[in-house]
Amino acid sequence: MKKKILFLTGTRADYGKLKPLVNILLKKKIDVIFLVTGMHLHELYGGTYKEIRKDFRNVKIVKCKNFDLNDSMDKILSKSISLLGSKIKQINPDLVILHGDRVEALATSIYCNLNNLLVAHIEGGEVSGTVDESLRHATSKMSHVHFVSNERAKKLLIRMGESTKNIYKIGSPEVDIMLSKYLPSIQKCKKRYNIFFKNYAILIFHPVTTFAKKEIINQSKILFNTIKNTNENFIIIYPNNDSYSNYILDEITKLKSKRIKILPSIKFEYYLTLLKNSKFIIGNSSSGIREAPVYSVPSINLGTRQNQRTNNKHIINISFKKKNILNAIKRVNSKRKIKNNYEFGDGKAAIKFINIINKNSFWNKSKQKRFII
Repeated sequence: MKKKILFLTGTRADYGKLKPLVNILLKKKIDVIFLVTGMHLHELYGGTYKEIRKDFRNVKIVKCKNFDLNDSMDKILSKSISLLGSKIKQINPDLVILHGDRVEALATSIYCNLNNLLVAHIEGGEVSGTVDESLRHATSKMSHVHFVSNERAKKLLIRMGESTKNIYKIGSPEVDIMLSKYLPSIQKCKKRYNIFFKNYAILIFHPVTTFAKKEIINQSKILFNTIKNTNENFIIIYPNNDSYSNYILDEITKLKSKRIKILPSIKFEYYLTLLKNSKFIIGNSSSGIREAPVYSVPSINLGTRQNQRTNNKHIINISFKKKNILNAIKRVNSKRKIKNNYEFGDGKAAIKFINIINKNSFWNKSKQKRFII
Protein backbone atom coordinates (compact mmCIF):
# COMPACT_ATOMS: atom_id res chain seq x y z
CA MET A 1 0.00 0.00 0.00
CA LYS A 2 1.80 3.14 -1.22
CA LYS A 3 0.18 5.61 1.14
CA LYS A 4 1.45 8.48 3.26
CA ILE A 5 -0.26 8.75 6.65
CA LEU A 6 0.12 11.82 8.87
CA PHE A 7 -0.44 11.67 12.63
CA LEU A 8 -1.07 14.89 14.52
CA THR A 9 0.05 14.91 18.15
CA GLY A 10 -0.04 17.82 20.55
CA THR A 11 0.01 16.28 24.04
CA ARG A 12 1.52 13.47 26.08
CA ALA A 13 -1.96 11.92 26.28
CA ASP A 14 -2.83 11.69 22.58
CA TYR A 15 0.69 10.52 21.69
CA GLY A 16 0.31 7.48 23.96
CA LYS A 17 -2.93 6.57 22.23
CA LEU A 18 -1.47 6.93 18.72
CA LYS A 19 1.72 4.90 19.27
CA PRO A 20 0.21 1.43 18.79
CA LEU A 21 -1.28 2.49 15.45
CA VAL A 22 2.02 3.99 14.27
CA ASN A 23 3.93 0.88 15.29
CA ILE A 24 1.72 -1.48 13.33
CA LEU A 25 1.85 0.75 10.24
CA LEU A 26 5.66 0.75 10.37
CA LYS A 27 5.68 -3.05 10.55
CA LYS A 28 3.70 -3.04 7.32
CA LYS A 29 6.25 -0.64 5.72
CA ILE A 30 3.69 2.18 5.40
CA ASP A 31 5.04 5.73 5.24
CA VAL A 32 4.27 7.54 8.51
CA ILE A 33 4.89 11.18 9.42
CA PHE A 34 4.38 12.91 12.76
CA LEU A 35 3.18 16.51 12.86
CA VAL A 36 4.23 17.51 16.38
CA THR A 37 2.72 20.60 17.98
CA GLY A 38 1.05 21.92 21.14
CA MET A 39 2.41 21.06 24.58
CA HIS A 40 5.10 18.78 23.12
CA LEU A 41 7.16 21.81 22.07
CA HIS A 42 7.18 23.69 25.38
CA GLU A 43 9.85 22.98 27.98
CA LEU A 44 7.40 23.90 30.76
CA TYR A 45 5.61 20.63 29.98
CA GLY A 46 8.81 18.62 29.69
CA GLY A 47 9.63 19.10 25.99
CA THR A 48 7.98 15.76 25.25
CA TYR A 49 8.71 15.92 21.51
CA LYS A 50 12.12 14.50 22.52
CA GLU A 51 10.39 11.27 23.55
CA ILE A 52 8.87 10.97 20.09
CA ARG A 53 12.35 11.32 18.58
CA LYS A 54 13.66 8.52 20.82
CA ASP A 55 10.72 6.22 20.12
CA PHE A 56 10.68 6.69 16.33
CA ARG A 57 14.20 7.50 15.09
CA ASN A 58 13.39 6.54 11.49
CA VAL A 59 10.08 8.39 11.22
CA LYS A 60 9.91 11.89 9.75
CA ILE A 61 8.89 14.41 12.42
CA VAL A 62 7.63 17.87 11.45
CA LYS A 63 7.44 20.37 14.30
CA CYS A 64 5.02 23.29 14.41
CA LYS A 65 4.83 25.61 17.41
CA ASN A 66 1.25 26.84 17.54
CA PHE A 67 0.95 28.74 20.83
CA ASP A 68 2.73 30.87 23.36
CA LEU A 69 2.24 30.38 27.07
CA ASN A 70 -0.97 32.03 28.33
CA ASP A 71 -2.52 32.21 24.84
CA SER A 72 -6.30 31.81 25.04
CA MET A 73 -7.85 28.74 23.41
CA ASP A 74 -9.51 30.77 20.64
CA LYS A 75 -6.17 32.34 19.77
CA ILE A 76 -4.50 28.91 19.69
CA LEU A 77 -7.27 27.66 17.39
CA SER A 78 -6.85 30.47 14.88
CA LYS A 79 -3.05 30.16 14.92
CA SER A 80 -3.29 26.40 14.49
CA ILE A 81 -5.49 26.49 11.39
CA SER A 82 -2.95 28.68 9.64
CA LEU A 83 0.33 27.23 10.96
CA LEU A 84 -0.59 23.54 10.93
CA GLY A 85 -2.36 23.96 7.60
CA SER A 86 0.81 25.25 5.93
CA LYS A 87 2.76 22.22 7.18
CA ILE A 88 0.08 19.79 6.02
CA LYS A 89 0.05 21.41 2.58
CA GLN A 90 3.79 20.76 2.26
CA ILE A 91 3.45 17.14 3.40
CA ASN A 92 0.39 16.39 1.21
CA PRO A 93 -0.67 13.17 3.03
CA ASP A 94 -3.18 10.57 1.82
CA LEU A 95 -4.70 10.37 5.30
CA VAL A 96 -4.56 12.58 8.39
CA ILE A 97 -5.24 10.90 11.74
CA LEU A 98 -6.38 13.00 14.72
CA HIS A 99 -7.24 12.17 18.28
CA GLY A 100 -9.74 13.45 20.78
CA ASP A 101 -10.83 16.93 21.74
CA ARG A 102 -7.91 19.35 21.61
CA VAL A 103 -8.01 22.62 19.66
CA GLU A 104 -5.13 21.39 17.47
CA ALA A 105 -7.24 18.45 16.32
CA LEU A 106 -10.20 20.70 15.51
CA ALA A 107 -7.98 23.18 13.65
CA THR A 108 -6.46 20.39 11.56
CA SER A 109 -9.84 18.85 10.76
CA ILE A 110 -11.10 22.25 9.55
CA TYR A 111 -8.09 22.80 7.31
CA CYS A 112 -8.22 19.28 5.87
CA ASN A 113 -11.96 19.40 5.26
CA LEU A 114 -11.62 22.68 3.37
CA ASN A 115 -8.71 21.27 1.33
CA ASN A 116 -10.19 17.91 0.37
CA LEU A 117 -7.93 15.74 2.53
CA LEU A 118 -9.15 12.48 4.10
CA VAL A 119 -9.42 12.76 7.89
CA ALA A 120 -9.80 9.98 10.47
CA HIS A 121 -10.78 10.78 14.06
CA ILE A 122 -9.80 8.57 16.99
CA GLU A 123 -12.19 8.37 19.98
CA GLY A 124 -15.02 10.51 18.64
CA GLY A 125 -18.55 10.06 19.93
CA GLU A 126 -17.70 10.45 23.60
CA VAL A 127 -19.30 12.82 26.07
CA SER A 128 -17.97 14.80 29.01
CA GLY A 129 -19.01 17.88 30.93
CA THR A 130 -17.02 20.73 29.43
CA VAL A 131 -16.16 22.64 26.26
CA ASP A 132 -13.89 19.68 25.38
CA GLU A 133 -17.00 17.77 24.40
CA SER A 134 -17.99 20.47 21.91
CA LEU A 135 -14.49 20.45 20.42
CA ARG A 136 -14.63 16.66 20.09
CA HIS A 137 -18.03 16.67 18.34
CA ALA A 138 -16.98 19.48 16.02
CA THR A 139 -13.85 17.51 15.07
CA SER A 140 -16.00 14.45 14.38
CA LYS A 141 -18.24 16.45 12.05
CA MET A 142 -15.16 17.60 10.15
CA SER A 143 -13.80 14.06 9.87
CA HIS A 144 -14.62 11.45 7.24
CA VAL A 145 -13.74 8.29 9.19
CA HIS A 146 -14.19 7.40 12.86
CA PHE A 147 -12.29 4.84 14.96
CA VAL A 148 -14.31 4.64 18.17
CA SER A 149 -13.77 3.03 21.56
CA ASN A 150 -17.10 1.32 22.12
CA GLU A 151 -20.67 0.79 20.98
CA ARG A 152 -21.96 3.76 22.96
CA ALA A 153 -19.64 6.12 21.05
CA LYS A 154 -20.68 4.59 17.74
CA LYS A 155 -24.37 5.13 18.52
CA LEU A 156 -23.78 8.76 19.44
CA LEU A 157 -21.98 9.45 16.15
CA ILE A 158 -24.89 7.88 14.27
CA ARG A 159 -27.25 10.23 16.14
CA MET A 160 -24.99 13.08 14.99
CA GLY A 161 -25.69 12.13 11.39
CA GLU A 162 -22.51 10.17 10.64
CA SER A 163 -22.68 7.20 8.26
CA THR A 164 -22.40 3.76 9.85
CA LYS A 165 -20.15 2.75 6.92
CA ASN A 166 -17.53 5.19 8.15
CA ILE A 167 -17.55 4.24 11.86
CA TYR A 168 -15.25 1.46 13.05
CA LYS A 169 -15.30 0.15 16.62
CA ILE A 170 -11.70 -0.77 17.48
CA GLY A 171 -11.37 0.19 21.14
CA SER A 172 -9.06 2.81 22.59
CA PRO A 173 -5.49 2.20 21.31
CA GLU A 174 -3.78 2.95 24.62
CA VAL A 175 -5.30 -0.24 26.05
CA ASP A 176 -3.01 -2.15 23.65
CA ILE A 177 -0.03 -0.70 25.51
CA MET A 178 -1.67 -1.08 28.91
CA LEU A 179 -2.13 -4.82 28.43
CA SER A 180 1.24 -5.45 26.78
CA LYS A 181 4.05 -7.40 28.46
CA TYR A 182 6.64 -4.71 27.77
CA LEU A 183 5.90 -1.99 30.30
CA PRO A 184 8.85 -0.92 32.48
CA SER A 185 9.07 -2.24 36.02
CA ILE A 186 7.92 -0.12 38.93
CA GLN A 187 11.53 -0.04 40.18
CA LYS A 188 12.72 1.39 36.87
CA CYS A 189 9.95 4.01 36.91
CA LYS A 190 10.73 5.18 40.41
CA LYS A 191 14.44 5.39 39.64
CA ARG A 192 13.87 7.42 36.46
CA TYR A 193 11.65 9.98 38.19
CA ASN A 194 13.33 9.96 41.63
CA ILE A 195 10.27 8.69 43.47
CA PHE A 196 11.31 7.49 46.90
CA PHE A 197 8.06 6.53 48.63
CA LYS A 198 6.66 3.02 48.45
CA ASN A 199 2.91 3.71 48.31
CA TYR A 200 1.40 6.68 46.55
CA ALA A 201 -1.60 8.14 44.72
CA ILE A 202 -1.58 10.05 41.42
CA LEU A 203 -3.13 13.52 41.12
CA ILE A 204 -3.93 15.22 37.79
CA PHE A 205 -6.11 18.32 37.77
CA HIS A 206 -7.01 20.25 34.60
CA PRO A 207 -8.92 23.54 34.27
CA VAL A 208 -12.57 23.50 33.20
CA THR A 209 -12.55 26.39 30.76
CA THR A 210 -16.27 27.15 31.04
CA PHE A 211 -15.70 28.17 34.68
CA ALA A 212 -14.62 31.64 35.71
CA LYS A 213 -11.01 32.23 36.75
CA LYS A 214 -12.11 32.72 40.35
CA GLU A 215 -13.72 29.26 40.43
CA ILE A 216 -10.61 27.55 39.01
CA ILE A 217 -8.43 29.22 41.64
CA ASN A 218 -10.87 28.27 44.41
CA GLN A 219 -11.02 24.63 43.29
CA SER A 220 -7.22 24.45 43.11
CA LYS A 221 -6.80 25.84 46.62
CA ILE A 222 -9.36 23.41 48.06
CA LEU A 223 -7.83 20.37 46.35
CA PHE A 224 -4.16 21.04 47.09
CA ASN A 225 -4.69 22.32 50.64
CA THR A 226 -6.75 19.21 51.38
CA ILE A 227 -4.29 16.63 50.05
CA LYS A 228 -1.49 18.45 51.91
CA ASN A 229 -3.29 17.61 55.15
CA THR A 230 -3.62 13.88 54.52
CA ASN A 231 -1.10 11.14 55.27
CA GLU A 232 -0.95 10.06 51.61
CA ASN A 233 2.01 10.34 49.26
CA PHE A 234 1.16 11.98 45.92
CA ILE A 235 2.66 12.11 42.44
CA ILE A 236 1.29 15.31 40.90
CA ILE A 237 1.48 15.78 37.13
CA TYR A 238 1.12 19.21 35.52
CA PRO A 239 -2.24 20.13 33.95
CA ASN A 240 -2.72 20.66 30.22
CA ASN A 241 -2.33 24.10 28.65
CA ASP A 242 -6.02 25.08 28.56
CA SER A 243 -7.06 28.54 29.68
CA TYR A 244 -6.43 29.18 33.41
CA SER A 245 -3.96 26.29 33.75
CA ASN A 246 -1.41 28.85 34.99
CA TYR A 247 -3.48 29.35 38.14
CA ILE A 248 -3.38 25.61 38.85
CA LEU A 249 0.38 25.63 38.29
CA ASP A 250 0.69 28.50 40.76
CA GLU A 251 -0.96 26.39 43.46
CA ILE A 252 1.13 23.32 42.61
CA THR A 253 4.39 25.23 42.91
CA LYS A 254 3.41 26.30 46.44
CA LEU A 255 3.40 22.69 47.60
CA LYS A 256 6.45 21.84 49.69
CA SER A 257 6.35 18.35 51.19
CA LYS A 258 8.41 15.17 51.23
CA ARG A 259 5.14 13.36 50.56
CA ILE A 260 4.59 15.12 47.22
CA LYS A 261 6.48 14.55 43.96
CA ILE A 262 5.69 17.08 41.21
CA LEU A 263 6.39 16.17 37.57
CA PRO A 264 5.72 18.25 34.42
CA SER A 265 5.14 15.09 32.39
CA ILE A 266 5.80 11.34 32.37
CA LYS A 267 6.61 9.10 29.43
CA PHE A 268 3.40 7.21 28.65
CA GLU A 269 4.60 3.66 29.36
CA TYR A 270 6.15 4.80 32.63
CA TYR A 271 2.96 6.59 33.57
CA LEU A 272 1.00 3.38 33.00
CA THR A 273 3.26 1.40 35.32
CA LEU A 274 2.97 4.10 37.98
CA LEU A 275 -0.82 4.15 37.57
CA LYS A 276 -1.02 0.35 37.73
CA ASN A 277 0.85 0.34 41.05
CA SER A 278 -0.86 3.36 42.62
CA LYS A 279 -3.32 3.24 45.52
CA PHE A 280 -5.74 5.49 43.61
CA ILE A 281 -5.92 8.41 41.18
CA ILE A 282 -7.60 11.71 42.04
CA GLY A 283 -8.49 14.79 39.98
CA ASN A 284 -10.44 15.25 36.77
CA SER A 285 -8.28 13.60 34.11
CA SER A 286 -9.82 11.16 31.64
CA SER A 287 -7.12 8.75 32.81
CA GLY A 288 -9.15 8.19 35.97
CA ILE A 289 -12.17 7.29 33.84
CA ARG A 290 -10.63 5.33 30.95
CA GLU A 291 -7.34 3.86 32.12
CA ALA A 292 -7.54 3.37 35.88
CA PRO A 293 -10.46 0.89 35.63
CA VAL A 294 -8.45 -1.31 33.24
CA TYR A 295 -5.99 -1.84 36.09
CA SER A 296 -8.73 -1.95 38.74
CA VAL A 297 -7.30 1.21 40.33
CA PRO A 298 -9.88 3.29 42.25
CA SER A 299 -10.56 6.77 40.89
CA ILE A 300 -11.76 9.89 42.71
CA ASN A 301 -13.29 12.10 40.03
CA LEU A 302 -13.72 15.75 40.99
CA GLY A 303 -16.27 18.11 39.49
CA THR A 304 -17.88 18.15 36.06
CA ARG A 305 -15.01 17.72 33.56
CA GLN A 306 -15.76 14.02 32.96
CA ASN A 307 -19.54 14.20 33.39
CA GLN A 308 -21.50 11.49 31.52
CA ARG A 309 -18.39 9.84 30.08
CA THR A 310 -18.92 6.63 32.00
CA ASN A 311 -19.80 5.45 35.45
CA ASN A 312 -18.54 2.22 36.94
CA LYS A 313 -17.78 0.91 40.40
CA HIS A 314 -14.13 1.98 40.26
CA ILE A 315 -15.07 5.67 40.19
CA ILE A 316 -16.20 7.92 43.05
CA ASN A 317 -17.69 11.17 41.73
CA ILE A 318 -17.56 14.10 44.16
CA SER A 319 -17.72 17.91 44.26
CA PHE A 320 -14.98 20.30 45.41
CA LYS A 321 -15.39 20.22 49.16
CA LYS A 322 -12.67 19.34 51.66
CA LYS A 323 -14.98 16.97 53.52
CA ASN A 324 -15.92 15.13 50.31
CA ILE A 325 -12.29 14.72 49.27
CA LEU A 326 -11.22 13.34 52.66
CA ASN A 327 -14.19 10.97 52.81
CA ALA A 328 -13.48 9.73 49.27
CA ILE A 329 -9.85 8.98 50.17
CA LYS A 330 -11.05 6.98 53.18
CA ARG A 331 -13.46 5.09 50.93
CA VAL A 332 -10.87 4.12 48.33
CA ASN A 333 -8.46 3.00 51.03
CA SER A 334 -11.09 0.68 52.48
CA LYS A 335 -12.50 -0.42 49.11
CA ARG A 336 -12.32 -4.09 48.16
CA LYS A 337 -10.63 -4.66 44.83
CA ILE A 338 -13.07 -4.72 41.91
CA LYS A 339 -12.34 -6.68 38.75
CA ASN A 340 -10.78 -4.90 35.77
CA ASN A 341 -13.06 -2.95 33.45
CA TYR A 342 -12.55 -3.02 29.65
CA GLU A 343 -15.28 -0.61 28.57
CA PHE A 344 -12.85 1.34 26.37
CA GLY A 345 -11.00 -1.50 24.66
CA ASP A 346 -9.65 -5.05 24.76
CA GLY A 347 -6.04 -4.48 23.69
CA LYS A 348 -6.55 -5.30 20.00
CA ALA A 349 -7.16 -1.84 18.54
CA ALA A 350 -4.02 -1.78 16.36
CA ILE A 351 -4.83 -5.11 14.70
CA LYS A 352 -8.40 -4.02 13.98
CA PHE A 353 -7.11 -0.69 12.67
CA ILE A 354 -4.63 -2.18 10.18
CA ASN A 355 -7.19 -4.70 8.92
CA ILE A 356 -9.56 -1.83 8.13
CA ILE A 357 -7.15 0.45 6.31
CA ASN A 358 -5.68 -2.44 4.30
CA LYS A 359 -8.96 -2.66 2.39
CA ASN A 360 -9.31 -0.73 -0.87
CA SER A 361 -12.82 0.33 0.15
CA PHE A 362 -11.35 2.39 2.99
CA TRP A 363 -9.47 4.62 0.54
CA ASN A 364 -12.40 5.03 -1.82
CA LYS A 365 -14.52 7.00 0.64
CA SER A 366 -16.13 10.20 -0.54
CA LYS A 367 -14.74 13.37 1.01
CA GLN A 368 -18.12 15.05 0.59
CA LYS A 369 -19.81 14.80 3.98
CA ARG A 370 -23.53 14.04 4.15
CA PHE A 371 -25.77 14.23 7.21
CA ILE A 372 -27.53 10.85 7.50
CA ILE A 373 -31.08 11.26 8.77
